[in-house]
Amino acid sequence: MDRTKLDRLFDLTGRVAIVTGGTRGIGRAVAEGFLAAGAQVVVASRKADACAETQAHLESMGGEALGVATQMGSLDALAALVQSTVDRFGQIDIIVNNAANALTQPLGEFTADAWAKSMDVNLRGPVFLVQEALPYLKASEHAAVVNVLSAGAFLFTSGQSIYGAAKAGLMSFTRSMAAAYAPDKIRVNALAPGTVDTDMVRNNGPEAAQRMANAAFMRRAADADEMVGPVLYLASDASSFMTGQCLIVDGGLVPH
Repeated sequence: MDRTKLDRLFDLTGRVAIVTGGTRGIGRAVAEGFLAAGAQVVVASRKADACAETQAHLESMGGEALGVATQMGSLDALAALVQSTVDRFGQIDIIVNNAANALTQPLGEFTADAWAKSMDVNLRGPVFLVQEALPYLKASEHAAVVNVLSAGAFLFTSGQSIYGAAKAGLMSFTRSMAAAYAPDKIRVNALAPGTVDTDMVRNNGPEAAQRMANAAFMRRAADADEMVGPVLYLASDASSFMTGQCLIVDGGLVPH
């Protein structure tokens, strides 16, 4: 190992990355980090104006970017996201499945619509996005998928049981994909953040957000930028011999 080889471990030059939920929070921070590492970045989220703003922001940083309005619950939209990426950049090397729906309902009071909406975005969407992009990932020499879970996938989550179950299911698919796609040299890993200072957490109200932050040993919420290093590690050659695993980056919340 020398300095040149070390510097290349986290270098994404020449690679194309799709980041879902990429217009705010963890996704936007990851998009910025990937761009700084040399990647061409495609951000996807529900709102077209947010996608356009994020694309312009990333381009102002000096990189190549594309924003694609995408409903993760729509299989047609996922196909269009993949096609738009390939039309613009010609390849797909990295997928970060970060988009999430934090909808909650108490156990015993579920509605079918809420169940479908949560599972479509948190579980079906990520799985089908990878499936849609599979031919391009197989053609890549550096294919990597990062599924963003939640510490809630590993905790008692009676108040957020649909969300926790979907994220736990995505962990199971992470392992299954890793096993299935290893012969094609596609690595699949997961990140499980704890409490991060994002809109999703703030929407619970200041008191609840503070309780969530205090639940970890470090007694604080993470900044979204603190998730960039772990995701970059999982997506880059720095983790070239790692697949089917989950990095729990939670400030000391989940016992493991």
